[in-house]
Amino acid sequence: MSEQDFSSYPPFFIQPSESARTVEQAELFPPILDESDLLPCIDLQKLNPEEIGKACRDWGMFRLVNHGIPMELTAQLQEESKKLFSLPFASKKARIQSPLSYFWGTPALTPNGVVITKEVQNVNRMEGIFTILNQLPQMLGDDPMLHSFRSLLEEYGRHMARLGRCLFEALRKNVGMDPTLSQSYLSESTGTFRVYRYLQCSEPNKAEGLGAHTDSTVLSILNQNEVGGLQICKDDRWMEIRPITNTLIVNIGDMFQVMSNDEYKSVKHRVMNKREERISICYFVFPEGDGVIHSTKYKPFTYKDFRAQVQEDLKTIGFKVGLQRFRVP
Repeated sequence: MSEQDFSSYPPFFIQPSESARTVEQAELFPPILDESDLLPCIDLQKLNPEEIGKACRDWGMFRLVNHGIPMELTAQLQEESKKLFSLPFASKKARIQSPLSYFWGTPALTPNGVVITKEVQNVNRMEGIFTILNQLPQMLGDDPMLHSFRSLLEEYGRHMARLGRCLFEALRKNVGMDPTLSQSYLSESTGTFRVYRYLQCSEPNKAEGLGAHTDSTVLSILNQNEVGGLQICKDDRWMEIRPITNTLIVNIGDMFQVMSNDEYKSVKHRVMNKREERISICYFVFPEGDGVIHSTKYKPFTYKDFRAQVQEDLKTIGFKVGLQRFRVP
């Protein structure tokens, strides 16, 4: 990697000591199984309730094909994302303004990256751009690069909202959910984007781009480029998910696991860095913040309650406990 390329990285990741630290940590990770072809594939144009139900019960994740997103749109959004991330670090921080926010090191605690101290143990080797979809029209200024990025995100977001509604409706019917709950259980106004750049690493699978976690969402829809790195935990073993052109990855989040009374699982996943940089475009959709979610296996709670508890756990004990906090004894 050239010196010019390094200028786009957060300075923390250019330090030689960081490379040694992440490699040492990653030695503790369990072995990876290369069985990526086993991940179920769902055809949106021939949506089969039994197939999608089995995928969500057994895996909590599936590939989605024939989704109707133009390949040209995806390619343009990937390219514009690369241009933004390739800006010098200081320039990115200055140029990326509300309703976009730039973060690095962790997506969980602060949009502007972690505060590096001796106590920091889990700094993810990535950076990202975050936005809430319905806030994009509020973008001001005349930066042509940002406005091109916004325009592509808005168009892409309309496709994501369509897919989210379609998939939620199919899954709702599968678990016998009351249709009157649909509006509060899937709030399109909460639709958010995170565009990630996972930084290259000289030793593949030796550093975390994103640590092991479950999503707090109803549904998450991922569009990744040709560089691999996404892994899921199945049967207590890690499996790498091979990227396939024009194919989306959909996973069940914590909220739908509760809504389905644990019939569908919120799958644990992570990203490991490769020798090449990896761009992924992630769409997340949540319930209404104040809408109460009911389940026979969990105490009634709102998404706002859940989010507050996750933030409290991250700050006090350093990791997300998640659904276990709300489970009925």
